[in-house]
Amino acid sequence: MTTNASITPDVNISQDSRTAPKKKRFWKKSGFIKELAKNKAMFLMLLPPFILVFVNYYLPMFGVVIAFKDFNYIDGFLGSPWAGLQNFKFLFISDAAWQITRNTILYNLFFIVLGLIFAVLIALALNELRNKLAAKFYQSVIFLPYFLSWVVVAYLVLAFLDPNGFFNKTIVNIFNLQTVDWYASPQHWPYILVLVNLWKNIGYGIVIYIAGIAGIDQEYYEAAVLDGASKLQQIRYITIPFLVPFMIVTAIINLGNIFRSDFGLFYQVPMQQGLLAPTTEVLDTYIYKALIMSGDLGMSSAAGLYQSVVGFFTVLTANWVVGKINKENKIF
Repeated sequence: MTTNASITPDVNISQDSRTAPKKKRFWKKSGFIKELAKNKAMFLMLLPPFILVFVNYYLPMFGVVIAFKDFNYIDGFLGSPWAGLQNFKFLFISDAAWQITRNTILYNLFFIVLGLIFAVLIALALNELRNKLAAKFYQSVIFLPYFLSWVVVAYLVLAFLDPNGFFNKTIVNIFNLQTVDWYASPQHWPYILVLVNLWKNIGYGIVIYIAGIAGIDQEYYEAAVLDGASKLQQIRYITIPFLVPFMIVTAIINLGNIFRSDFGLFYQVPMQQGLLAPTTEVLDTYIYKALIMSGDLGMSSAAGLYQSVVGFFTVLTANWVVGKINKENKIF
């Protein structure tokens, strides 16, 4: 009698374990880690600006608490008593509050609008120059003032507007005009400050728009020429539409600083002349002078927080309005 013997196969556990799917490590699953390993040099180049932004913009955010405290050096940062909203009253109960707020907003609006218009016009003009060497030369000359200190600019303006300066000694004699005491005539300074700001900062905007024009595909212009389009029509229907996103982004970013002022422009250029205060005093210079006189860090912190919050909501509002008009031109 024969019996069927069951033969049990010899299972190799080590082989089965090798064929089982392996669990991926975290660094292999993470796309960011892969990118970091792949582009180490690029991320290393990004490290210094990240550190700079963190140290200068994020760490100081802990100091916002000073805006709500009656700060004193004895009790320090954490020990000073709470003051609620008392520090913010300084900006609103002052007799000059309306005047300096009006000056700040109007100056910035003029800077944004005129800076945008003239930067685009000059960029278009430079782009039409056939001699590229001449175009680069003019671009460099226009961009040069951007790197000058406001102290240097202030003395250049002084050399021109001083009672014994270029205007009163040369221009007046050539055109038989009357001498003007510029530093005692506040009515002239809105125009002077707008012109000086344009002269110094317009080069930066021109570089942005020239870069935008350079990125436009030349096939659009070639097709327009074949259709008989003039140069002005090419600018109107090709160049300007391509530059609109650049204009919107720069305008929205600048609107975020509408409650801030270029301190050097308003403090250095008028040479701190008290007679010019009605037309040259803005929030930043007013806060600085008040801080120098009182030494109240709580008040200055409250002013900085107020400017930041208003600027933040201004950017959000402007971006929302742009999104309602054209969603493609929104920043976020």
